Amino acid sequence: MSIIKSGKLWPFAIAAAITMVFGFCVATVMVTNTANIQQSDNYMTSYQDADTNANDYIKAKIAFNKKYDVAYITESINGQNPEVKYTLKDKAGNPVNNAEIVIAISRPEMSEFDQKLTNPKVENGIYTFSGAKFPKAGVWNIIAKIKVGDDYRFLNMKADTRIKEAFEFE
Repeated sequence: MSIIKSGKLWPFAIAAAITMVFGFCVATVMVTNTANIQQSDNYMTSYQDADTNANDYIKAKIAFNKKYDVAYITESINGQNPEVKYTLKDKAGNPVNNAEIVIAISRPEMSEFDQKLTNPKVENGIYTFSGAKFPKAGVWNIIAKIKVGDDYRFLNMKADTRIKEAFEFE
């Protein structure tokens, strides 16, 4: 009597199916471990801290926006020596020159070109960062932490070296 006719084939089929599923699980873990996956750097911190403190960041942004107006005014980030510029004014329209601004520049898909710029040149409420490098064409994340006294907020921009426009993202 053959194994098919005796009804003893189904245990072998189930064992083979379980082995295949386990093998696919192991293969999936191995492939994802070798992938170049970067952690989010929203709010200039790890995504775990950003998630934990999200409500605090939102409250701080609302409080900051009640007192100040901030804008990204960089004309273009292409060229030899691009400058990243922000303007900061109080709600009365007076320039604010005593803010602490730190910017982090990164590519969305890799951390190889990450930069952090401090000590901007300040003139009449316009904060100018020199020395930024954009070695590859395409989209760049420009994240600024703006602090005036105890008030702070983050301004997250996506800028493209191929076009003039930049877009705020949250």
